[in-house]
Amino acid sequence: MTARIIDGKTIAAGLRGNVTDAVHRLRRDRGLVPGLAVVLVGQNPASEVYVRNKSKAVTEAGMYPFDQHLPEDVSEAGLLDLIARLNADENVNGILVQLPLPPQIDSQKVISAIDPAKDVDGFHPLNVGRLASGVAALVPCTPLGCIFLAKTVHASLAGLEAVVIGRSNIVGKPLVQLLLAENATVTIVHSKTRDLETVCRRADLLVAAMGRPEMVRGGWIKPGATVIDVGINRVAGQHAGKSRIVGDVAFSEAAAIAGAITPVPGGVGPMTIACLLLNTLRAACAQKGLPAPQIGK
Repeated sequence: MTARIIDGKTIAAGLRGNVTDAVHRLRRDRGLVPGLAVVLVGQNPASEVYVRNKSKAVTEAGMYPFDQHLPEDVSEAGLLDLIARLNADENVNGILVQLPLPPQIDSQKVISAIDPAKDVDGFHPLNVGRLASGVAALVPCTPLGCIFLAKTVHASLAGLEAVVIGRSNIVGKPLVQLLLAENATVTIVHSKTRDLETVCRRADLLVAAMGRPEMVRGGWIKPGATVIDVGINRVAGQHAGKSRIVGDVAFSEAAAIAGAITPVPGGVGPMTIACLLLNTLRAACAQKGLPAPQIGK
C-alpha cells in the first residue's frame, strides 16, 4: 500500500482563499476589516520569521496587521500594559503573543490577560474550559488544522478510533476535545503509556504530536489508517553542517502502510496560519454581533 499524501499547502491555500473572500464581503457589506495584533518579544530568529509569515498572510487576506515588537528585556508589567491597550482597541479583533517569552515574564499570566474574545490562539483558560465543555470557543489553531486535514480523508470522523500521541496544552489536549466533538472514540497516549505501539496500532486516525523525531515507526500503523504528523524536528542532514526537518513519524515506513499521511514539511504547518486567519475572522464577527461565516468546521 502507498499512502495518499495529504497536501497541507493546497488545503491551507483553499482555506485562506475562503477566508479572504469572506473578509472582502465583510468590508463591502459591513465596513468591517478584521485586525490582528501579533506581539513578539525579543530577537528569536525562528519567531521573527514566523511572525513575518503571519503578518504577510494577514495582509494578503485583506486584514489589518498590528504587529508589536518589544525588546528582550521588557518587563512583565510593560507587556501586560500593551495587552491591556490592545484589549481596549476596537480595531484589534485578535491578539496573539508569540511564545516562548523571556524568563522574566510569566507566560500564563500574559495569556490570561488577553481578552478571551480576542484570544485567537485559543489558550485563555476561559476558552480552554469552553472547549472542554462543548461550548463554542476560539480553538487552538494547530489542532483545528488537524481536524480540517482529517476531514479531507474522512467525510465524517464519527465512530473512528482516534489516538493522539502527546498531551500538551497546545495540541494534544485541545485536539482530544475537538475529536470528541466530532464523535470519534479518542485515546490520548504519552511517554508514560504502557505498550504504546499496541495502542497506536488500533488507530483509524493517528495524530503524532510528541516532538520526538521519527518516533512513530511503520509497525505502529494500522494498515489503511490516516496519519497526521504534527512534529517539526530539525535533525542532522546527510552532509556535514547541514540539517533537515522531519516529523514525529518515520515517513517512508508509515507511508508504505497508512492509507493517508501528512508530509513534514507541507502538512500541518501551513494549516496553522490558515486557521489563525479563520479565528481572527470569526472573532471579528462575534465582537460585532454578526453571524460567523460558514467556512469549514
